[in-house]
Amino acid sequence: NRPGRGRRQRKRRTGVCAGARRRGERLAVKHLLIVYHSQSGRTRAMAEAVAHGASDAEAEDVEIRLKNAFAAGVEDLLWADGLVLGTPENFGYMSGGMKDFLDRTFYPCEGKLEGTPYAVFISAGNDGTGALASIRRIANGYAFREVQEPIIAKGELGDDSIARCKELGLAFASALEMGVF
Repeated sequence: NRPGRGRRQRKRRTGVCAGARRRGERLAVKHLLIVYHSQSGRTRAMAEAVAHGASDAEAEDVEIRLKNAFAAGVEDLLWADGLVLGTPENFGYMSGGMKDFLDRTFYPCEGKLEGTPYAVFISAGNDGTGALASIRRIANGYAFREVQEPIIAKGELGDDSIARCKELGLAFASALEMGVF
């Protein structure tokens, strides 16, 4: 499979995170879905950085699905305990691919995902605020709960933006695993 086209990242499963390991407790595996759309490759690079951060050894009991928006569907969304959405900014709005994903899954998932934690990253040519506002508006319709500050990478994608995406992935996966949200 090409990167982002339905590729699943699998990690070693111990069934126990570090804190629970000391207490002898077992934790259920959590599911993190990362959905993105990219034409230039910048948003894909950000998505891969989020997935890389989420697959860190500190978050052992999180299974990750990294999917292009056109490849992701209802089954993926219902599988997920947490969601990270990535889009380029197109004409001050989210990409058509991301909008397509959200449109295709809305009615089949309506009422089934209330409170699902989510975060957003945006590759922006301008300021990214229009793309962010449009995602937030639709996420509100799903009754998702935004749990992390969005990452908006303006202009060319630099090492700082990639590092911030890795941090987002690690923080999201760790909090999901610990039951913070």
